[in-house]
Amino acid sequence: MPAVTVDDLLSLPRVQTLPVQSIPRPVRSVTTAPRGFEGEGFPVHRAFEGVDLADLDPFVHLDQMGEVEYAPGEPKGTPWHPHRGFETVTYMIDGIMEHQDTNGGGGVITNGDTQWMTAGSGLLHIETPPEHLVMSGGLFHGFQLWVNLPSADKFIAPRYQDLRGGDVALLTSQDGGAIIRLIAGDIGEVQGPGSTHTPITMAHCTLHPGSRLELPWRRDFNGLAYVLGGKGSVGIESRPIVSGQLALFGPGDSIVVTADSIQETRSPEMDVLILGGRPIREPVAWSGPFVMNTHAELVTAYADYEAGRLGVIPAGT
Repeated sequence: MPAVTVDDLLSLPRVQTLPVQSIPRPVRSVTTAPRGFEGEGFPVHRAFEGVDLADLDPFVHLDQMGEVEYAPGEPKGTPWHPHRGFETVTYMIDGIMEHQDTNGGGGVITNGDTQWMTAGSGLLHIETPPEHLVMSGGLFHGFQLWVNLPSADKFIAPRYQDLRGGDVALLTSQDGGAIIRLIAGDIGEVQGPGSTHTPITMAHCTLHPGSRLELPWRRDFNGLAYVLGGKGSVGIESRPIVSGQLALFGPGDSIVVTADSIQETRSPEMDVLILGGRPIREPVAWSGPFVMNTHAELVTAYADYEAGRLGVIPAGT
C-alpha cells in the first residue's frame, strides 16, 4: 500500500512501554463486513454491519472502498448529495478522489491523504475520481468513516480539513515491526493532525509479519480494529482475524494486534485501521445522509434539503 511510510522504522519514535499494571482490552466480538455498493456503483465492505450502534458510539458508519482494480472507463464516485449532523472522514490508500462541497470546501486526495468534512448544519457534496483516472483505470482503495456530533454541535457551521499524507504523525511499535500513521487524536504524548469536535483517535497501522502492536488506549474511549489487508490476531486471547473483519474491544488500557508470521502474497503485511472515541450517549436518529437525535429532526433535514436550504449545486457541474 502506498500510504505514507519510511525506509527505517527504527528511526521513528516508539510507542511507550505500558505499565505492568495496565490491562489489555479483551475482544468482545469479531464480525465480517458484507459487500455492497455505494454512490454510482463502486464496491464497498460495510465494516460496521452487525454491530450495535451503542457499541460503535461515537461512530456511525464505516465503508472500506475497494480494494478494486478498475479497467479504463470503470472508476465511479458519488453524485451530489446532502449531509447534516455528523462528520465524514475519507482516507485514500490507493487511487485519487476529488471532493467539492457547497460550503466552498474541496480538494484532491491520494495515497495517504485525508479529507475531513464537518457537515454540521448541512451542505451538499460530491466525490468523484478525476477524468484522467476514469480514462486510464487503476487501483482504488480507501475508507470513509462517519463520526457523530453531539446534539449541541449538530448545527455548527460546516468545515473542511485537507490533511496531506505528510501531515500524519508517525510512530513505530515497541518491537519496531509496525508503522503507525496517527491521523487524529493521541497515542501517548503523540498527537495526530486532525481536529475533531467529538474526541476520537484514528490510526492506520501496517504490521510486518510476526510483529506485535500494543497501543495505549484511553479508558473513556471505545476500541475498534478493522483489518484492511492481511491476517493476524487481536487481544491477548490471540483471536484470529483476517481482511474484512472488525474487532470490538471491551474496557481496558491498551489494544493488542499481532500479525501472522506468514502472510499471503497479495497482502504481504497486515494493515489495520484502529479507532476509538468518547461515546456521546445520546439518541441516534439516522436516515440516509442525515444523522440526528430525533425523527422530527430528520423530517426537518429532508424538508430543508428539498427546499434548497442545504445548498445549491453549482452551475456547470
